[in-house]
Amino acid sequence: MKSQKQHIELPKDVFTSLRELLEMERFAQIMSLLANKQKVKSILGGKHSSKLRGRGLDFEEVRNYVMGDDIRNIDWKVTARTKVTHTRVFSEEKEKPALIVVDQSKSMFFGSQKRTKSVVAAELAAVAAFRILKQGDRVGGVVIGDDGVDIIQPKRDRRNILRFLDKIVEKNHELKNHTEGTLDDSLRDTMHKVRNIVTHDFLVVIISDFKKYSPEVTRFISQIAQHNDVILAKVMDPMERDIPHIKFVAGNRDTQVTVDGKHKALNQHFVTGFDEDYQSFQTQMKKHHVPVFTINTVDSLDEQLKDVFAGRKK
Repeated sequence: MKSQKQHIELPKDVFTSLRELLEMERFAQIMSLLANKQKVKSILGGKHSSKLRGRGLDFEEVRNYVMGDDIRNIDWKVTARTKVTHTRVFSEEKEKPALIVVDQSKSMFFGSQKRTKSVVAAELAAVAAFRILKQGDRVGGVVIGDDGVDIIQPKRDRRNILRFLDKIVEKNHELKNHTEGTLDDSLRDTMHKVRNIVTHDFLVVIISDFKKYSPEVTRFISQIAQHNDVILAKVMDPMERDIPHIKFVAGNRDTQVTVDGKHKALNQHFVTGFDEDYQSFQTQMKKHHVPVFTINTVDSLDEQLKDVFAGRKK
């Protein structure tokens, strides 16, 4: 009863709840994380940076060639032996296991207008999990907090998703405590646990603001991308790029500073700094064929996902 009361008292859009994450299932059809389902202009398809391999193929049988069959699948040995053209038939593998890594650390507990980054990240993780399950694949998750990491092993089971969402809500609600974080330790723990789960031909979706990720983590992403499909979703708040054109006080428990948002040079400094950092990160990931897209805390998640997967978002 105490836990239920606590959930009710937490403000919507600042914190999330299991009920709200379950409602994200209605947006699952917007996403497609299979290579053969991508539109040409999608961030995950066509000439863009993704190397999504899609599902693999299992050999089924050899049969007589039928007009329209792919000539690349002709079995020349059987054809030569029988004097009749034969082709090899393949079936699509039944699953592509997936792991969703979602950041619920202190840097995600920020939102200037509508929702916090932590809430948006939780919602996106829920949409991705439901979509992957609908594709018939095993799905699990890793939830990063400042004081530890929770892990849900991939399974093809709706109850497994509920456990994953429960862990997200738990870490999300811990953000209200304002404890000193140990993010570096959490990241090292995350990398260790992901390496133990992800072998090859996994789909790994990482959702974070990528503000505190060290070169060590960047190398880790590039390493798992060698044998797996990796997609990065950067959650950002507009104020991280465009500060208000007013004078305001910003700070934390220890320090406060006065920021003059009317100063054009300062505004431009924020814009340039954000854009250069993001472009540098994209460039690094592009070298490893890892696509990156942004989701903001202001616009509706479903409309943003439609833009990303339809190729309308830069």
